[in-house]
Amino acid sequence: MSATTTANLGDRRFDLPVWKTVVGQVAAIAVAIIFLATGIAKMVVPFLVQTMFEQLLVPAWGSMPLVILLGIFETLAGLLVLMPRYRRWGAWLIALMLVVFMGYIGLRYQALVGRDCSCFPWLKRTVTPALFAEDGAMLVAALVAAWFSRKPTGLRFPVIALVVVAVFAGASLGYNTMHQSGIQVPETITVDGQPYNIRHGNVFLFFYDPACSHCEEAARHMSTYSWKKDVTVIGLPTNDPQWAASFLHDTKLVAKTSTDSALLRKLFVFTSPPYGVVLENGRVKSVLTHFDAPEPQPSLQQTGFID
Repeated sequence: MSATTTANLGDRRFDLPVWKTVVGQVAAIAVAIIFLATGIAKMVVPFLVQTMFEQLLVPAWGSMPLVILLGIFETLAGLLVLMPRYRRWGAWLIALMLVVFMGYIGLRYQALVGRDCSCFPWLKRTVTPALFAEDGAMLVAALVAAWFSRKPTGLRFPVIALVVVAVFAGASLGYNTMHQSGIQVPETITVDGQPYNIRHGNVFLFFYDPACSHCEEAARHMSTYSWKKDVTVIGLPTNDPQWAASFLHDTKLVAKTSTDSALLRKLFVFTSPPYGVVLENGRVKSVLTHFDAPEPQPSLQQTGFID
């Protein structure tokens, strides 16, 4: 085996020792695995990731477009960095996304510290100083992969890959939207200690954590709404159900209480409350994930649940 291999950088050619080629390959595979996994996750469970983004103070109007765009470009970057011919483009794209992400977190660190910023929806990671070390390591790996790579040629495959990934992202979003509206809720749940039929009439399910300040603010806001007489509001504490009565009393939200939060969360997947579900005769009419004023008032008005 030759002791060196040749690589291009710009218009220059130079000889790389075999160990540098191996290091570049390992670095490329490492970042490819991470970015393929995170990109595909964003496209497969967009609503779950959308909730995470909004917890990182991404505006509600831009959270879903950002989820889809990042899912597309993370997946594309992961594919390109795996291919020696396009590795440099993929690595530079990964490096750019990491720099932008770390810059955003750094600028808003005081407001975001301690919040969930999981790359994978099922792998918990929070905003701490360690985050910069972790993402910094990924940035170094991406730069190493870019440095020890040859000059890219040809746009055909990247363009085709971009189109295919974008079509998959759109199809996945459509499927998730349809699946969300087609969820079949159980006929009865326990409400105030008694069975209650939630497939009859208009029901608003409000998931909250009694210790969550955002949930408290949302409940106080909703207590001022003019709810239609045929609407039943059911509060579902996700933690510490013993504090449900105190929470409703303090926020002045008129609602019944159910302790079947765990049962319903198998159907409605979200990371943390507040979270709302609008039911019309058991059919999911709308799912509410935005509770920063003026929401959810406009959304509830649109469903006809409040005046």
